[in-house]
Formats: sequence, structure tokens, C-alpha cells
Amino acid sequence: MDAYQFLVLMTVGQAGMKHPSLAGMVEAIGLRMTREGLHARFTQRAVAFLETCLKHLLRQKITRTSPLRASFLKSFKRVLIFDSSSWDVDPALADVLPGSGGGASTANCKLQAAYEYKHGELGFFKIDPGTRPDNAYTAHLPSHLQRGDLALFDQGYFKLETLLEIVRRGAFFLTRFLLSTTLQDAETSDRIDLENRLHGLPGDTHEFQVVMGGKKGKSKVKCRLICLRVSEQVANERRRRILKQAKKKGRTPSKTHLALCDWTLLVTNVPETELPVKMAWPLYMLRWQIELLFKQLKSVLSLHKSDTENHDRLKCEIYGKLICAVLVHRIHGRINNQLWNQTGRELSFDKFHKRIQERAFILLRLLLKSVHEAVLYLTAEIKRFAKNCLKLCQRSRQTTLEILKMLEGAEEPRIISIEKVLAECLN
Repeated sequence: MDAYQFLVLMTVGQAGMKHPSLAGMVEAIGLRMTREGLHARFTQRAVAFLETCLKHLLRQKITRTSPLRASFLKSFKRVLIFDSSSWDVDPALADVLPGSGGGASTANCKLQAAYEYKHGELGFFKIDPGTRPDNAYTAHLPSHLQRGDLALFDQGYFKLETLLEIVRRGAFFLTRFLLSTTLQDAETSDRIDLENRLHGLPGDTHEFQVVMGGKKGKSKVKCRLICLRVSEQVANERRRRILKQAKKKGRTPSKTHLALCDWTLLVTNVPETELPVKMAWPLYMLRWQIELLFKQLKSVLSLHKSDTENHDRLKCEIYGKLICAVLVHRIHGRINNQLWNQTGRELSFDKFHKRIQERAFILLRLLLKSVHEAVLYLTAEIKRFAKNCLKLCQRSRQTTLEILKMLEGAEEPRIISIEKVLAECLN
């Protein structure tokens, strides 16, 4: 088995297997090799090889993919969504991938990732133990941003130094406010008691110009604080969840924390002219796209499923699946963006990836024979099945893009044949 055969096996080959076993891999690659022979190939060098292939792939810039055309995204060069996902692995790996222990997992693996929404690009992968908190990565986020980019992330990555560095780079952030953060009025520098400030205010939306931090010489970040009142049902559900978590940890939540459950609190440095208050929450909803992505990586590529006790094999399997995911996302992003921009329709990634997965073994055989033949086959197959992978138009279940388009009152795209758009994308 040479390096190319190993690469094809761990990417396209795995895509066709629900539970990649040594016997299944040997059969898929079609070489005269034993299970033990393949097992011996999973070494630290093999891990380094696949990790290098993934990094090389991520460095390649795709210039022909048009960004999603939507007025609420025009102000941003790119929209990067950061998040993590974790899953349990074999307990025998607890020494290298420890879990939380106790009633939780013995061994756990965490994947840090970024998703560039406007172009449908995956990137910034880091595999670490599940015990490492998201906050440990937050200092690395600004290095992935360029001037004019927007970063979306949850409270797990909230850190004033990170937000300040994003501002310094000429980029933007939109995230939930962390209640333990010191707040001052941007004009008067007076300390803000947020519970008292919001208590009794009429209306469901309020905005304040604030300065976060500054306590004991710490970083100061000037930004907008957007306060959105939630329904009583949502607020009560939040309180139930907070009380349950506090009881589990033997703590008592503060009255302020429980009172502010009536509000969704967002902070951003995007000017009001570029992001009106009514668009803040819908734009933040884009963060859920990476949650869906993780779900698809697990349900379609079985990223979280491995029966091995071998740490090197586990990493080889993960890197191979990520390489495959990046490639398929790039193809999907090119077609999906052009479809949305010209017809207002979207391509389901779940359906699209499953159709490619069904052809994985044929593609594997062709790749081992000729890359050119494999590309011709895949292009012809995508032309044939792509139209059946469109998302359904349902008023009761609108997609995020459809909701945002409706809120901003965007014009309907001109009517163009879907078949014509697909042909343009794949020629």
C-alpha cells in the first residue's frame, strides 16, 4: 500500500462504510493485505501524513465559488462561525483523550472547527481531549480573521482580550453577553446594573452603548449591548435549566442571573447602520449552521464512531473523514451559492452528501485507477442527482436564509432554470 492508496482509503473509502473495520478496509482497497498488515500502518507517521494532507487542502483557495448574495451579509467580507463538538471514545484511550470521569465519560474526544458561511468553507480543525474547555482556544480565534470579517461564537469562547483583538484587526464579533462581565455606560462611564436598568422598561427591544471590562486594569471593549425580551415560557425554561445545573454542582444561582432570563443579551461592535437591532438575533441564528454541520458529520460520515483502542488509528480515521467533508462541502458550497443567488433555492447538504456516499465505493475504484476518470464520473452523477437534493420550500419550516430574506424585505431572485444553473456550476 502506497501513500496515495492509503489517502484514498481513509477518505473516500471510509465514506462508504458505516462502521469502518480493518476487514472492511482491506476488502475496500482491493489489495493482498491482511487485517494485521493494515493495522500496522496506523502509526504516528500516518497521522502526521493525513494531518499534513488536511492542512494542505485547507490552504488551497477556491476562487470560483460565489459568496451567498444577501443584503444582510454585504457588510462582511466573510462570516466565520466557531464551535466545538465532542464524543465518547473507547475507555482504553483515557490516558491520551481523558473524559470528565464520574458519571460522565471515561474517554472523550473534542473537535474544534470553523465554518465560513458565505462560501461554505470548512476549516480550523483541532483534535483534543474533551476535558479541554472552549475558552482555551479563544485566543486563537482572531488569527483566523481578516479585516471586514464577522465572527459568531457562543459564551464558551467569550473573553475580553479576544474581543479586543478582533476589534484591533478591523473585524467584527456578535456573541452572547457573559453576565459576570463588568459594564459601564459608554458616555458617562457609570457602572451599569443591568437588572435594574432593564426592570420595568417598556417594549421588547433595547440597545445601549457600553464599555465591557476595565475592572482592575483589564481590557476594555466598547460595543453595543442589544437586549431582546423573550416569552415567559422561554424565560421559565431557562430558569428551570439553570436551577437544575446549579443543584447538580451544589451551587445557588444569583437572583440577577435568574431575573435576566427574561432577556436575550447580545454584544457586537457592528455599527447600527450595518446591523439594525431587529436583524441581530436572526444573524446570530446563523451560528446554528455549525451545529447542523456537526450533526451531519456524525450522522452521514460517522465521525464519532470508531471501535478502535489505537490512538493513531482513531486520529487517522478522523482526519480522513474531515478531508472528505472539506471536499464535499466545497462542491456543495459552489452549487448551493449559485442556486440561491440565481433561483432562491437551497441545496440540502444532508441529501447531497448521502448521494455521494452511496457512490463512494465506485468512486474509490475509479480513483485507484485514474483521478481523471473519477472526476468525470462524479461530475456526471452530480448533474444527474443534484436536482433531487434541493431543500423543500415550506412556509411552516423556513430556512435561516429564507427568514432573513423575509425580515429584510429582499427582492425575489429572477426566475432561472435550475437545470441551467446546475449545468453552469458543473461545466
